[in-house]
Order: sequence, then structure tokens, then C-alpha cells
Amino acid sequence: MNGLKAPLNNTALGIGNFSAIMPFLMGNCHAYFTLSFLFCIADETPTRVGFLGLGIMGSPMAHNLIKAGCDVTVWNRTKSKCDPLIDLGAKYKSSPGEVAASCDVTFAMLADPESAMVVACGEDGAASGMSPGKGYVDVSTVDGPTSKLINGQIKETGALFLEAPVSGSKKPAEDGQLIFLTAGDKSLYEKVAPYLDIMGKSRFYLGDVGNGAAMKLVVNMIMGSMMTSFAEGLLLSEKVGLDPSVVVEVISQGAISAPMFSLKGPSMVQSKYPTAFPLKHQQKDMRLALGLAESVSQSTPIAAAANELYKVAKSHGLGDSDFSAVIEALKVKLKD
Repeated sequence: MNGLKAPLNNTALGIGNFSAIMPFLMGNCHAYFTLSFLFCIADETPTRVGFLGLGIMGSPMAHNLIKAGCDVTVWNRTKSKCDPLIDLGAKYKSSPGEVAASCDVTFAMLADPESAMVVACGEDGAASGMSPGKGYVDVSTVDGPTSKLINGQIKETGALFLEAPVSGSKKPAEDGQLIFLTAGDKSLYEKVAPYLDIMGKSRFYLGDVGNGAAMKLVVNMIMGSMMTSFAEGLLLSEKVGLDPSVVVEVISQGAISAPMFSLKGPSMVQSKYPTAFPLKHQQKDMRLALGLAESVSQSTPIAAAANELYKVAKSHGLGDSDFSAVIEALKVKLKD
């Protein structure tokens, strides 16, 4: 049924107690107005939400959905990571396929293209539980070809697919301040918009599947290159007798000011790298971005040089440290 109809009740939106989530929604105006509007729309909004992958990003994203009162079912390869969310009210299923079968829309946040493919299309994968009317939203960072393969498998079941990689790390995920870079089925994008607004501060619809993946790789390639240049500057300042902490402060007040520099700089000066975005994932994204560039014959010498530094850092056991630990690779090179 199209057009406006009588307001839906809380259960129809998968929200147990609307009054209970008002403080959260009032602090997130975008989510508030989107969800308020949905109370006047035909039953287009999925009511049961699945979430696959509860790592450094997926766990806080699923947490925010639960906190907003959504009906959430979770799965993770390591079951213990599900337990804190189950304690908050989430349901649990033992495979991605079971989650997809029990939910209207399923989100997936996996570490790399290989994991994304296995969880979506492998044995007992999400595709095995998909059927017409359901939706699959992959918020992992993967390359375009992987996203298109998953799209094909999901669409064969009659379900809808949306890629929606996110820009943002651990803290934005916790605060519901992610940026969604979506592409794929427009109707699914519109249906899941309320949930994207709970987990993020903005969203972009970029057209065909592959465009979201490409946008994310371009953004992360720039970010990774910026970090290596920043690290070089901090080390150079120290070598010539300047205080790198003052360098961070000077940068914060000038034209090249960036939240990343202000956030990461102080801990980098102290050689501390609390993980918000693992270095191994940044290197993976650099690799995928370089592959994307090669596929269209675009020269990327700066990103290629940065990627080599991330590889060096990873080879020195820093893969699970924050990507700002790439500065240690430069320290190693200075000693060589």
C-alpha cells in the first residue's frame, strides 16, 4: 500500500518502547525526524534487524540499534562477543543464514573481502536465509568486484542488496556519528534509512553497486597517505630540535587542520597507539585502493609509497595497533 496511513505502533517499527528511546533520539535529530516520519508511512520499514560481525566497529553499531529500541538478532564467529549485546536484549542465532532467515534486513560488518564473501555466500551464509522481501546491507570495506559478487548472490534469492561502507572509526561508531557511503537498491536504501540514521550522522546514496566501495577506498587511501605524511613531519620536527607537540598545536590552528591530526598527534608523540582503526585494516584498504587505481590506469605513487610503510609496520607486529603506529615504520627506516 502506498501513501500515508494511520500511524504505526511501536512494534510495527521494531521499537519496543518509543518513550524509552526519546532521550537518544532527541540527541540525534536526524534519527528523531526520520523515525517520527515513519510512524505515518505504510509498512515499508523492516521490523527485525540482523547484525553479523561484532568487532571493533560492528559491536558499537549493533549496540546503538539495541539502545534505540530496535529488535536485533546478532551473530559473530566468536560467540562470546555476542554476549554483552544479548545481555542488552539482543537475540542470538548460530549462523549468518539463521540470522537472515529470522530478520527482515541484515547488516554485516566484516574485516575484509574474504570474510565478507564467506559470511554472505559461504556454507550457512546469509544468502541461505534470504528470500524475496528481505534485504542485506553490507557495511564492510571491500573492493567493488567483491561487492558485486555478493550482490549477485543475494539477488538470486529474490532479496535486495545495498553496500554501505562507513567512514569513521571506533569512537564515531560508539557515538552514532558514522558516514554511510551507500550504493545498490534504492528502495532498500530508503527502507533502512532510519537505521542508518541511528548508527550515523550522514548518508550518501551513490548509485550502482561498486560506487560505495570505490568511494570508501578513495577516502581511506587519502587518509592513509595523510597519516604517513603527518608521521614524517613529526619525526622531522624532532630531528631538527622542535617540539612535535607544538607542531600538532600549530597544525590544529592552520589551514591544514584536521580532526585526525589533533586526535592522533598527542599519542603519536608519546609513541602510544590505542586502537581505533587497526593498522592491518588500513593496509588492506591501501592495497584495495591501489588495485582500484590500477584497474583504471590511474597513477598513485604517493599512496603506493604509503602502503609500503604500512606493510613495514605490519611486519614488525603492529597490525593490531592503531594505524597511527605507521610512524614506527619510519623510525625503523631512519635506523637502517
